[in-house]
Amino acid sequence: MGILNGKNILVAGVTMNTSIGYRVAEIAQAEGATVVVSNFGRAMSLTSRVLKRLDPEPPLLELDVTDPEHLATLSDRLGEHFDHLDGVVHSIAFANPETALGGKFLSTPFSDVSTSVQVSAYSLVSLVMAVKPLLAPNSSVVGLTFDGRVAWPAYDWMGVSKAALESTSRYLARYLGPDGVRCNLVSAGPLDTIAKKAIPGAETFNSIWADRAPLGWDPTDSEPTARAVVALLSDWFSATTGEMIHVDGGLHSTGA
Repeated sequence: MGILNGKNILVAGVTMNTSIGYRVAEIAQAEGATVVVSNFGRAMSLTSRVLKRLDPEPPLLELDVTDPEHLATLSDRLGEHFDHLDGVVHSIAFANPETALGGKFLSTPFSDVSTSVQVSAYSLVSLVMAVKPLLAPNSSVVGLTFDGRVAWPAYDWMGVSKAALESTSRYLARYLGPDGVRCNLVSAGPLDTIAKKAIPGAETFNSIWADRAPLGWDPTDSEPTARAVVALLSDWFSATTGEMIHVDGGLHSTGA
């Protein structure tokens, strides 16, 4: 019996098999969960192909977290697969690499800043409120971040957006706690995902982690991060909310 046995989980934001969300879905299924996955637009075809690697192949829903109609119909569409929801994984972020990343912080137009914050931070609230009618008591929301407490090279407005996501998670924990809903984040080290490859200069992160992570760090291995997400989805963390768990080889704890 797995730690998610009998639980229904939505993993929002899976594109490739290198996506953290994909690995979460895979491990969640192995731990007994029924999983539904979401993505949107042209990326849906990529997601559809990689989901065929999973057994059973999870249903794929279209969900653009900036589309009010997608959000308004999400509970009904999920309801076609199960009658309640035990967990939500938010693996969604975006910033325009041409204007908001790679050292362009001081010249980024507000329209691009707004998009980054909406997609990367506000969407946590949008997503949770869209599925709230299905959320069961003792359910768990888990988001993914890249430690927004400090300024990173090249990360720029995505770093600001992740800081906003971290604050948003704490407020969700505050307001949803009385309903028995937990909200936590996993702060991962740099992983070789599509999102990372879109950041100009992101290769710098690998050398930083190679030099400073006490446990070392493998940017090609998302399993430790995914396992942390699955653990937070489970009942093993039944009294933990508003927390950010670092899965980064310990780099967050070190100085220069």
